[in-house]
Order: sequence, then structure tokens, then C-alpha cells
Amino acid sequence: MAQQQLPLPLEHRPALEQEDFLVAPSNAEAVAWLDRWPDWPAPALILLGESGSGKSHLAQVFAARSGAPVIAGELGLRLDPPALLAANDAVVIDDVDAGVHETDLFHLYNLAKETGATLLLTCTTPPSLWVTLPDLRSRLSAAPAVSIGPPDDTVMAAVLIKLFSDRQLKIGVEVISYLLSHMERSHAAARLVVDAADHLSLVRQRPVTVPLVREILESVRPKGAGALSDEDEDDE
Repeated sequence: MAQQQLPLPLEHRPALEQEDFLVAPSNAEAVAWLDRWPDWPAPALILLGESGSGKSHLAQVFAARSGAPVIAGELGLRLDPPALLAANDAVVIDDVDAGVHETDLFHLYNLAKETGATLLLTCTTPPSLWVTLPDLRSRLSAAPAVSIGPPDDTVMAAVLIKLFSDRQLKIGVEVISYLLSHMERSHAAARLVVDAADHLSLVRQRPVTVPLVREILESVRPKGAGALSDEDEDDE
């Protein structure tokens, strides 16, 4: 057996500029709200979406436009409101429901209101489900909230093509069509599949084809899900 070539651990840096974000029915309302900045009716805008929906990408687009720093939410994250708003008109907290310190977030909201600054908060569920501090809950509940829906075929196709292009991988239309028919519909799943395809094609020194992506999808199929359908077999 020929020795397999291991891929080099080179960093992949996808573009996150506005022109790279496809506006579609699933995210058009969110894009419209961000385009209204800074003319928002409250100091904060809540951007809701499931993991992999593209809300973090859209938050990055907003940050590039507004000059806002992007803070990744995590359990127990402490915030310094005066420092954050000292030189910024806007602040993005991505995955704010991951466990950001609520009292700090409350003070940040109040200071943003006092100074005329704005906050973009992304989360997977509404604040009413994860905020325990009553004063913070009332403020965030009054803030406008907009949801990003699951991506449709057009969005998923564009995401896949961009991800493959970012890695300089040439793929045929049949690969995109196969993935649209068989993979989970999310940006996160698309990234995982393209990363795996990039890795496997390097290791095997093979192009990305339907059989290769089929193998990847089969490898992550939950136990007990059964074999692929006859239609899947025909795709090979």
C-alpha cells in the first residue's frame, strides 16, 4: 500500500466581508435590521439563530461595518462596560447565552443607553429563557429581536461553493447536488463536511468526488440509522 501523504496543518482563513454573505429569505429580515444601524429603537438588537445558522458570520459582517469589537460569549465571562464603550459606538457579543456574567451585561446595556452606543447580541434562544436577573430580562425583552431561519437550497449551495473555493478545491455540480440531498442543513455541517473532504482528498491524493463525500457522510451517520438508500447507491 502506498504511503499516504499527511496534510500540513495550515490555517484556513475564510473571508467574512459583506459581499461574501448571501442574502436570502432565511436571513433577509436580519440583514435589513443590521442595515438600519445605528437607527435602532433600543440600545440592543437580539439576533437569534440555531448553531450553524450563519448568525456569527452576519455578526462579523456587522462588526466590519461598524468597527465593533466581537466578544465570544462563554460561561462566567466578565465584561468591563466603560472600557468596551470608551472608544466604540457598537459592541458585538456572540453567543451571549453561553453564560456571560449577567450583572456586567446589565451595566453594559445601561451604559450603552446613556452614551448612545449599540449592542448586537447573538444567541440561540430568547433572553426570557436564559436571563435570570429581572432588570436585565426586562430590558432585553423590550429590545427588538430578529431570527435567522434554516438555510434553503440556494443558501446551502452558495455556502458549500464558497467553502470549497476558499480551500481552492475544484468540485463538480454533482458534488453540490449530492450534498444538498444528503447532508444536514446548517452552516456548521457544511464547514465540517468541506473540512473533512479537504483533509481526505489531501491524504488520498484524490479529487473531491461524490463517492468521497458519500464516504464522509456515511462515517458520521448515527449508529442504527441504517444503510444509505438505493438512490444513494446509484449516486456512486
